[in-house]
Amino acid sequence: MSKLTHLNDQGEARMVDVTAKDVTEREARAEARIRMAGDTLAMIVDGQHPKGDVLAVARIAGIMAAKKTHELIPLCHSLNLSSVKVELTPGSDGASVHILTSCKLAARTGVEMEALTAASVAALTLYDMCKAVDRGMVIEGVRLLEKKGGRSGHWSASDPES
Repeated sequence: MSKLTHLNDQGEARMVDVTAKDVTEREARAEARIRMAGDTLAMIVDGQHPKGDVLAVARIAGIMAAKKTHELIPLCHSLNLSSVKVELTPGSDGASVHILTSCKLAARTGVEMEALTAASVAALTLYDMCKAVDRGMVIEGVRLLEKKGGRSGHWSASDPES
C-alpha cells in the first residue's frame, strides 16, 4: 500500500521536500462540467447575459486560480507555471458547459492540483455569474484526466493502470 506523502512518520501534516527530485517537464489536464437550464446556456452563448461574456471571465478566473493554487490548497508548492489553458465549451446537450484545463511547467513537482483548481474555479465562476438566473446549476465531474512527467511517469484516466 502506498504511503501518504503529506504526513510524517508521526502522522502530522507536512510539506513534501522535493529538493532532491530532478527538474522535469510536467503537464496535467483536468476537467469539470456545469449543468444548467437550457435558457441559461442560450443566454451565455448568445451573448445576452447581463454580466457580459461569462465564458471569458470564467477562463480568466481559472487561469488565475491555477497560479494561486499554493495559496488555496494547504501544503502545495508555489510553482512557476509556464502555461495554463482553460477551454470552456457549450455542451451538445444544450444545457451544460464542459471545462478542460491544462497546466505545464519544468519543475520538481507536478501540476495536477493546479489543473484541478483551474477547472473547479472556472466552474464556480460560471455558477457565480449565472446564479441570479439559475440557482439549480450543478457542478460535476471534476477530475484529473492525465498527468505527464516526474518519477511516476505518465498516467491517464483512460488507462488507470498506467
